Parts: sequence; structure tokens; C-alpha cells
Amino acid sequence: MKTAIIGAGNMGGSIARGLAKGTIIPASDIIVSNPTQGKLDALKAEFPALQTTRDNQEAVTGAELIILAVKPWLIKPVVSELKLKSKQILISVAAGIPFEELAHYVADKEMTMFRLIPNTAISEMESMTLIASRNASKEQEQLLLDIFNQMGLAMLIPEDKIAATTAMTSCGIAYVLKYIQAAMQAGIELGVYPKDGMRMIAQSVKGAAELILNNDTHPAIEIDKVCTPGGITIKGINELEHQGFSSAIINAIKASK
Repeated sequence: MKTAIIGAGNMGGSIARGLAKGTIIPASDIIVSNPTQGKLDALKAEFPALQTTRDNQEAVTGAELIILAVKPWLIKPVVSELKLKSKQILISVAAGIPFEELAHYVADKEMTMFRLIPNTAISEMESMTLIASRNASKEQEQLLLDIFNQMGLAMLIPEDKIAATTAMTSCGIAYVLKYIQAAMQAGIELGVYPKDGMRMIAQSVKGAAELILNNDTHPAIEIDKVCTPGGITIKGINELEHQGFSSAIINAIKASK
């Protein structure tokens, strides 16, 4: 399945690497286009079978899947110059560009389109990827889920929920990292070396996530398991609430919508 990726920046490059590591699309079926050569050379060095070009039209000609991994303000000029076929599937990673706007830039307004919102952990094959579809069949939706489930966890959502869920996942990963950073700072004050503290906290966050993802449970249930009566954890949990921890997270996500 020939797949074209327009843009080899942080997100386009990460998607290319993830696809090449997966089992659904062979690296030899992936072609990446970028205006500058350096990032293409880096991809080629990692995956010699992957194809590269600096010509967007060359990339999309004959491709079944076309992934637009360019900045939102570049969507119109990039897409408007492409000669796309009705049978091709257009996948946009650009935040804030709705289907209605994207459809104005293509000849066939009814072509199959997807909006894709990964987060930066896609480079580690651990992204939470949001997918919305327009004029797509169930088989096409399942194909996208299969592809991006290999790079973490993918979920189909209605387009009108993209803003809220992007705040929770694509922006939200930064809030989790901010917690890791803050916990590291506390560890330093308590005499723990920064690199040691970083690994301790990161593994704790990873473990917490696995508890939720691998079990039919809820954060409140898992918190209760740690908070013994009169113990040290409940003191810390109560201090978080006294300092407005939950409200800060809620407000941060709402502000990012």
C-alpha cells in the first residue's frame, strides 16, 4: 500500500519511522516529501528501503494513503498544488483545520478524508492517536486504527470532539511531563540525583498508566489501594487537593481546548 507523507518534520518524521517499524505498510511502500534534504537523508539512513523526494506531486502520484504532516498555515498552499485522485485517502495531521475547510482545497469534495491527532510519543510507538473520518467506509476506518494502534493506542472520535480530546492527549502529554519535572525537583531538594529521580518518576508514571490500560479499574480505586489509613500517601494526596492540583489540571485542559 503506497503511502505518501508530506513533511518530514518532528511529526511527519515520527510517523514515517513508526510506519516503517510496523508490519502493515512495508518501508519500501513509504515515500516522504520535504522541501529540504537533511531530514530526508536522516530518514533514509535509518530505513534504506524508504523512498524520499523533494517533490510533493511525485510523492502523492500513485499513493493510496496521503498523510499531510505540515503546519496548519501550509495546508492550503500545499494541498491546492496537488493533483489528487478521488480514490486516494487524504489524512491531515494539521490541528485546527476542519474537514469542511480541507475539502475546499481538493477537486473532489467528497473524497475520503481523515483527521489524525497523535502526540509526540509516536516516536516511541506509544502515541495516543485520535482519528476522525469523513466519507470513509468501516473498512477504511479499521485500516487507520490498525495502522496507528501499532504506534500506541488509536481511537475513533467524532470531529466535534477533536478540540477537547486534543487538549487531553496531544497537549496533555506535556502536563504529564510537567508533573515528572516537578517531582524531580522535589527529589533534588530531598537529596536525590536528578537522573535517578527522573527514571524513578517516569517508571512510576508508566506503571500507573499500565494499571489503567491493562485492568478494568479506575484511578480512584488504584489511589485507594495506596492510601492506607494514617499513612504517608494520603497526607500527600490531601496536600495536592489543598493546593488545587485537580483544579489546575482541569483548568489547564479546558484552557487548551
